[in-house]
Amino acid sequence: MKNLLLMRHAKSSFKEGEMPDFERPLSKRGEKDAPRMGKLLKEKNLVPDLILSSTAVRASRTAELVAEKCGYKGEILYIQNLYLGEPESYLEALRDLKEEDGDLQTVLVIGHNPGMESLMQMLTDHMDCLPTSAIAYLKVPVRSWSALTPQVIAHLENLWRPREIKQS
Repeated sequence: MKNLLLMRHAKSSFKEGEMPDFERPLSKRGEKDAPRMGKLLKEKNLVPDLILSSTAVRASRTAELVAEKCGYKGEILYIQNLYLGEPESYLEALRDLKEEDGDLQTVLVIGHNPGMESLMQMLTDHMDCLPTSAIAYLKVPVRSWSALTPQVIAHLENLWRPREIKQS
């Protein structure tokens, strides 16, 4: 059984006007929400063994803030295909992980909608929104990430939204 954490990037800023979508930074709210969600992961004993992130500025900044606050010590793996990727792009990134003796029990993936939301719905049959900074915690019945297919039925353990998490 694996733990899959699906996180939509934190709230991005639109203040820069004509900036390309890929380069949009986080908003002030995003800069507050991402560390709060990282702290939550630490409190829930869900510090990931690996973090995968889209290469977009808002996603990579989210990954950095979450990693710092949850105590993640590894490298963040940035994957171009996660930028606005479809569910299959996320599954492919997970299947491509190199594991040694199941060392990657908990993986956090940081990406974008609609792909992240669709992936959650595909794997769990649970129809719900994944707002910015939200984290879906899935229990995935596979021994190796290479076995993850659209046919695998995961269990949605929890869905945390930043507005529901107490500030501290």
